[in-house]
Amino acid sequence: MTEPPEASAAAAQPASGAGRTGFSGAPGTARPAGGAGPRAAAPRSATTRATAAGVTVSVLLILAIVFGSRLLENFDSALLPYAVASVFLAFGVAYRYTVWVSAPGARRLFKQGWRSFFSVANFRKAPTALPRMTATYLGFQKFLGARSHARWAAHQLIFWGCVLASLITFPLTWGWFTFTSGSGSGPGYEMRIWGFKIIGFDSLDILGWLMFHGLDIAAVLVIPGASYFLWRRMRDRGAITGQRFAYDLVPLIALIVISVTGLLLTFSSIFLHGGGYEFLAILHMVSVVFTLIYIPFGKFFHIVQRPAAVGMQLFKYTAQQDQEVFGCRRCEEPVDAAPYVENLRGTMRDLGLGFDEWAEYCPRCKRVLRGSAYLTQVKKGFQ
Repeated sequence: MTEPPEASAAAAQPASGAGRTGFSGAPGTARPAGGAGPRAAAPRSATTRATAAGVTVSVLLILAIVFGSRLLENFDSALLPYAVASVFLAFGVAYRYTVWVSAPGARRLFKQGWRSFFSVANFRKAPTALPRMTATYLGFQKFLGARSHARWAAHQLIFWGCVLASLITFPLTWGWFTFTSGSGSGPGYEMRIWGFKIIGFDSLDILGWLMFHGLDIAAVLVIPGASYFLWRRMRDRGAITGQRFAYDLVPLIALIVISVTGLLLTFSSIFLHGGGYEFLAILHMVSVVFTLIYIPFGKFFHIVQRPAAVGMQLFKYTAQQDQEVFGCRRCEEPVDAAPYVENLRGTMRDLGLGFDEWAEYCPRCKRVLRGSAYLTQVKKGFQ
């Protein structure tokens, strides 16, 4: 869409009023004529790097499975589908993460986050900042509580249930984590990691019950959390408007199916003497394998992206501690940390956007300047 001549004239004016904000907002106007060539080659380069990263991580995981299970001595062949799915998961996560950090905005966030993470000066200024932010943004996700206490509680149930299930499932699947009994049928067991004894326990006491029912506990946590979000997406008009079945509903359904079939396996073994166990085991396996392969390419990928937010929050926090706060160029109200604003401007320049100065205005002034530019430049043509 071609911008009107009046808007182009406004963008060419010196930095004042609407012209200062670059109201025209036509990204292509600031790019050189020959810029299309390098940009066209960039995705191909990112794909090549992402494929190499995915293959490397997958090979490393396979080697870790082989050596961690003592050359497959402790590897359970019945769990092979889960192990294969975890290798695909490793490839997908590495592939998509590499593609993600190849984008200008994510690349800057990634670099600044790691720079802040390893900064000795930041640690000296705020030694407790990183643990607090890790607990706040990754563990307890307080930012969700500001939106809704019910959503926060449901998300916590899903989060901790999935963490518990992952800590049990992956080491068992890879043969890193085993339970052995000298008598063959218990009740005394030894928990071994990489073949080394960690602890001995009795399967009939509380510790033993927790050991053997950890996945059931995880399922009990996940089911109400996922059910709440599924119910909300069926009833909340705002959620219904923008939701997509494959992106928003399938992850919740998958979590519920995995949890329910896992509980039914326990129910079958205890109360039905194994009745229907084989069918339930296959159904459970299919749902888990599907979910593991789906993670890198669906909504679950935010699990992998979320840790990057900790580094960026640390970056902003340390800048604010130094009182490097940037004031709005129009009303002089605080916008954000000065290094963060400059980082945003740099990202917009990398993207070839011709209005990076907008990062120097507060949200209210942006709206005022857009409205003023519309009234003075665009609406003239309709009088």
